[in-house]
Amino acid sequence: MSELPQGWAPATLGQLAGGGQYGWTTKATDSGTTKFLRTTDITKGSIIWDRVPYCHETPSADDKYRLHSGDILISRAGSVGFSVLLETIPYPTVFASYLIRFLPDSEQVVPQYLAHFLRSPSYWNQIAGVSAGIALSNVNATKLAEVAVPLAPINEQKRIADKLDAVLARVDACRERLDHMPAILKRFRQAVLAAATSGTLTEEWRNKKQLPDSWPEVSLRDVAHDFSYGSAAKSAKLGTVPVLRMGNIQDGLLDWTDLVFTSDAAEISKYSLAPGDVLFNRTNSPELVGKTAIYRGERPAVYAGYLIRVRCTNRLLPDYLNYCLNSPAGRDYRWRVKSDGVSQSNINAKKLAAFTFVLPTVEEQHEIVRRVEALFTYADRLEARNATARAQVDRLTPALLAKAFRGELVEQDPNDEPASELLARLQAARAEEVAKPRKHKTLRRAKVKTTITEEAVKAIIARLPTPSFSFDDLRSQVSGDYETLKDVIFNLLTDPTSGITQVFDVQMSEMRFQRTRPRNCSGCILSRRRPVAVCSMAWTFG
Repeated sequence: MSELPQGWAPATLGQLAGGGQYGWTTKATDSGTTKFLRTTDITKGSIIWDRVPYCHETPSADDKYRLHSGDILISRAGSVGFSVLLETIPYPTVFASYLIRFLPDSEQVVPQYLAHFLRSPSYWNQIAGVSAGIALSNVNATKLAEVAVPLAPINEQKRIADKLDAVLARVDACRERLDHMPAILKRFRQAVLAAATSGTLTEEWRNKKQLPDSWPEVSLRDVAHDFSYGSAAKSAKLGTVPVLRMGNIQDGLLDWTDLVFTSDAAEISKYSLAPGDVLFNRTNSPELVGKTAIYRGERPAVYAGYLIRVRCTNRLLPDYLNYCLNSPAGRDYRWRVKSDGVSQSNINAKKLAAFTFVLPTVEEQHEIVRRVEALFTYADRLEARNATARAQVDRLTPALLAKAFRGELVEQDPNDEPASELLARLQAARAEEVAKPRKHKTLRRAKVKTTITEEAVKAIIARLPTPSFSFDDLRSQVSGDYETLKDVIFNLLTDPTSGITQVFDVQMSEMRFQRTRPRNCSGCILSRRRPVAVCSMAWTFG
């Protein structure tokens, strides 16, 4: 840890909030009496309690896993390091085994201060250094407890937490407003197209020109021709002429990246594009079928079979057709006439040719194209500025957090009690708690706990009847401390030679462990019941 401000002291998460507690292992269900908080519920920044499932099996020692206001939860697998400070808990709730609970002493440490630190660049740099795993990134309670925390005096902690609460709320509000902009601009572009293809956009211009106020309705087949499908031949990664596919149509434009090619002279002759050709995507998902773009002669090209080529007569500008097909009325027509398959929809050439729309004079079409291009250019500039501002806001939060934990966000008061004294008092209180004599309960049946070692656990895993097993399957075979077993499993997952990995079982919708052949092991044959040969890399058992 770099040099700390005067009055601050180096500490660890374990010193400030205990060694950490693993959660309850069970499945989630849609109904019950006790909510079951999981990693996926805390990674969005706030908990949506209505979406939190219930416990399939409520722990008998419910109080051991019951969550309380002021608890801090940290994810130890998958989305490693994400955390949440629980302030309001509207339901009886326990936490899942992929979460670790820490309990800050609110009389000695401000929980909000710790919660903000757990979002800081310093914290995430440490998480990146300690997380490791095979199928998933993992971090255990021991490593989390060792995370270094710069500890400010208690009064300064309050000032820092209050300041961060205020400024980060403003940052979040700004981010939320910026996130609304893409949808607003999308609606703006649709409104422009609706006005352009209905006559509203050029109404004043038309009146000045003393042109007719109404436009005739036409079918596309009356003012365009060809309607031909593209090449069905197989393309190659290299060749002489690019083959445009449906993925090359993006937002009404041609995207010339991710190209395939053909060198077949017959194909090139038959399917070559001419400037002004309108390409219509006839097969795609229901949301994307019917997207269009105009080929403007950027480079020689042919088109693939999922596209239809439309060529306009001298009564119709390609750009105006493009606007009509992408306008709200055009989108509505596409939605009505598409034929739906299992995962894709189709609009054939006959249906495309039957599309009806109103057609202004060519002179007015040119004026419409000029105005739409000007408005779309304006929208593009706004979109670029919004993206730049959004990136700046994303950098602002970690910058503010870094500044806060360097002691630069709020003024320091020399009269504040130094953090070293706070830390000494906290350590003394924990030592006193440890020194208290424990009360022993009389058990009906004594159960001797064995020492849980990695070798012992590997031997038990080797004796399991199937290579795929859950934590509960393993726990039922181990007599020992629950938390220690979890730490041993974590260490085995981080060891590439252990022969155990972690996978998601799609059928059971849960994470499970998988017994595999240990790495770097050759010539060793292990059966499910008894090893035929054993080497130093394999599990041994009797």
